[in-house]
Amino acid sequence: MRTLVAALTAVFAALGAGAVTTHADQPAGPEYRQAVAAAYALVSTAQPGDVQAAEQATSILKGGAGDSQPEIVADLAKRPPDFNDAAARLSALENALDHPATTADPGAAQGKLHDVLSMHRYDPLHCPPSSLDRLSQWVQDRIRDLLRALFGGNGGGGAIPSWVLYAIGAAVLAAVAFVVFRAAGGGLGGDVDADVPGAPRAPADYFAEADRLAAKGDRVAAIRALCAAVAGTISGQQTWAASPLTVREIFTRSGHAADLRPLLRPFEAAVYGGRDGDAATYENGAAAAAPFRMPMEVAA
Repeated sequence: MRTLVAALTAVFAALGAGAVTTHADQPAGPEYRQAVAAAYALVSTAQPGDVQAAEQATSILKGGAGDSQPEIVADLAKRPPDFNDAAARLSALENALDHPATTADPGAAQGKLHDVLSMHRYDPLHCPPSSLDRLSQWVQDRIRDLLRALFGGNGGGGAIPSWVLYAIGAAVLAAVAFVVFRAAGGGLGGDVDADVPGAPRAPADYFAEADRLAAKGDRVAAIRALCAAVAGTISGQQTWAASPLTVREIFTRSGHAADLRPLLRPFEAAVYGGRDGDAATYENGAAAAAPFRMPMEVAA
């Protein structure tokens, strides 16, 4: 094993001498793919707390991928190294490199992307700053102006550290929020009605919806419902309605990316590529989602 590690280190150290950092808008070359595979091989077989293996994997990854994977490098720099998260990230990266998202109809794919971004969960991306955001910025600006007038000005006084300005601004905002909260009787948000459109739904509801849609033959919608159910089981029932993360990011962060790949692939193919799925594809996705359905059914 040490001989293999030493050989891999030597090979990728040589590659790293002439490597160029891969940017998001450039296709990954063979050195990039090889570095990811070699780093994954080291990380997935390393013993817990093996700092030498973590350093070798970091060297290999940087040699082929440059500084494009700071999260993985950060996992390996921890003491002890976080091999589980690094392996999950490397596995997801390797899968993304082997199965890039492509489509034969870019226009349709762009339309699908527009439909996704038009969903209610992404409304904040299209909205101007809220009243609270504008109030926060205005308070910070006024405090900065006041302190500079008192201590800075044109008389050559020392500059006010930014952290002092933000600390005072935060204190003022906290006081304003407290007053508003007390004036509202402690109920700023009101009661949440489970029947309101866009409100969080339990994962069990999404599983039931997936079964109903699959029985009708609408496999694309059924796959979407399965993804919503699994995401809710992993990260809480508010995830599908409120989380800014993509389905791939939710699955990857859960540590079950490899197990959920049969469900993720048809979802991305349908949403981003406009492709339909056959019965076998849906059954594979349903089988991948099944372990996340069982806890809900047992709890019921």
